[in-house]
Amino acid sequence: MIARDMPGMADIDSSLLLFCKYVKKDMTVSLTGECADEIFGGYPWFFREDALNSNTFPWSISIKERQHLLNPSIGEKINLKDYIDFRYNESLSEVEILDTDSKETAEKRKISHLTLNWFMQTLLDRSDRMAMYNGFELRVPFCDYRLAQYVWNIPWEWKALKGREKGLLRYICKDFLPSEIVDRKKSPYPKTHNPTYLAKVKSMLSKIMENKNAPINNLLNRNYILEILETDGKAFTRPWFGQLMLGPQLMAYLCQVNMWLEKYQPKLEI
Repeated sequence: MIARDMPGMADIDSSLLLFCKYVKKDMTVSLTGECADEIFGGYPWFFREDALNSNTFPWSISIKERQHLLNPSIGEKINLKDYIDFRYNESLSEVEILDTDSKETAEKRKISHLTLNWFMQTLLDRSDRMAMYNGFELRVPFCDYRLAQYVWNIPWEWKALKGREKGLLRYICKDFLPSEIVDRKKSPYPKTHNPTYLAKVKSMLSKIMENKNAPINNLLNRNYILEILETDGKAFTRPWFGQLMLGPQLMAYLCQVNMWLEKYQPKLEI
């Protein structure tokens, strides 16, 4: 949380933080494959009907659950969906559909625009902060603006060649990468599955909830958080971010929110 300067992606952040820490022992600068998913269409929401038809940012379709996390007295004054809808429609209004675009390319162009301008920005900020906290520099060749501009206008049918995520990129690389890399199934960024992690973050969050003066006890819905604790996170039914952050990761995120509020003591006016 300190490295990122805000609540983040829980163990998904910390794994990158530790990774950069140990790579820094041998080198100062490294290349990363970050942004290939955004530019070449690698995320599940480019293909999943529930995400494509959600009429919101496809990596963040848990709007009702997020609203329910607010303290009810605050939730009466703040409507998250109204704000999210405003930003969503504002972003889509910037998308220029070409006369030559097929229906599918036009729809995927909208999703690509949202992904490039919102999701990718979050990941770039995250990787830069996790690396620079260790005095380590990451370079992102897939984010070269010339490549991004060129791929932007490639029809979706080519980009998702053979109906696969990053299909075109796989095809381009088939002559100089082994097939076990080119054809392997996409896997999400590593997260902790060890039950010890769940026990640890559950204990941390439980102690926070025992302290009635803890900031999140006033800001968030105490009863809902207690339900999340009692069910080991199953009471929150959708991933918090993309396909990531269920159960243990959400508990860790709530701990980070409380830590951030305690450390920086922002003044909240509603």
